[in-house]
Formats: sequence, structure tokens, C-alpha cells
Amino acid sequence: DTEKLQSSAQTAQTEQTSAQTEQSSTQQTSDSESTADASAGKYGSFETTDLAGNVVTADVFADHKLTMINVWATYCSPCLQEMPELGELSKEYKDKGVQIIGIPIDTLEQDGTWSQSQVANAASLASQTGADYLHILPSQDLIQAGLSDIYAVPTTFFVDSSGNVTGDTYMGSKSKKEWEKIIDQTLENMK
Repeated sequence: DTEKLQSSAQTAQTEQTSAQTEQSSTQQTSDSESTADASAGKYGSFETTDLAGNVVTADVFADHKLTMINVWATYCSPCLQEMPELGELSKEYKDKGVQIIGIPIDTLEQDGTWSQSQVANAASLASQTGADYLHILPSQDLIQAGLSDIYAVPTTFFVDSSGNVTGDTYMGSKSKKEWEKIIDQTLENMK
């Protein structure tokens, strides 16, 4: 199964390298106003869809004390390797007021639309890895809120019930035990 995931990831990586480079260039030239908004950590107002096309707004945070947002890409092997354990954590922390949301960043085209083939690929990979938590698409308002500052995947950060960034931002994949410590510490610091 891991070989299939890595093969799928490598195929997608080949197709997305130039698009990612162009997107990265666009992200680096974002205006200072959106950068200021990003540093304030405001994800409290957005509208997007999930991988199935259902509308999702910032209200998704309201019923959870803490939301872990994992920004990933279909070509990223470390992203795919940590997703099964993120799926487990999603179930284990549900009763503690914590949810996990994934954002497959490489579903966004240069013109701001979503690539339907990449959305389908992301949905397939999420299913294959057991990452059965909510995955939302990167909308323009999410990009402006702070996703434009992300230059490596996976990148993970946390928001409170109002969409304010809380705690640290983490680049790179982590083990389940490492994420447990980070989540527990972030929850403790919110008290």
C-alpha cells in the first residue's frame, strides 16, 4: 500500500512541479496587507468546499476548542505517510474538543480555480491513507488569510473556535506520539 501511495505521489509530483513553482512565485509576491492579516492569524471568515463539493465556512471551527490544520500535497510522501496516524488522532481527540482538517494545497490552479483531477486525486489519497477527517480546498480567502505564507508541505498549525491561530506552526511530518504531545501542550496553553 505504501508503494502504491508513493507511486501515486511521484506521478502527481511530476505533473505539479511547474504549477507549484508558479504558485510559489505568486505566493511570495502577495501584498503586505495580506501578510499583515496572516500574521494576525485570522481564519475566522472564509467559504470553500470540501473534497466532495460541500460548502464549508469558518463556522466549522465553532464547535471545537482546537482545530489542527494540516496543509499537504498529493505529491508529498511525508504528508501521505503521516496521514494514517492523523486519522487515528482525529478519532481519539474528537471527545476532547479537537478536530483535524486537511488542506490539499496542490488542488489550486494558477488562475485560482480548483483542478478537478487533483481534487479527485486528493480524495483518493485521503481515502487510501485512512485520513477520514475533513479536507477542504484552498480558497482565495484562505490563501489571503495566511496560506500564502506556506512554502513547504506538510505544514501544520492550530486555530481556536474563532479561527485565530494559536500555538506554533510546524513544518514537516511528525509521529503520532509527537503530535499527541503538541496537541496536549497546545490545549494546556489555551487554559
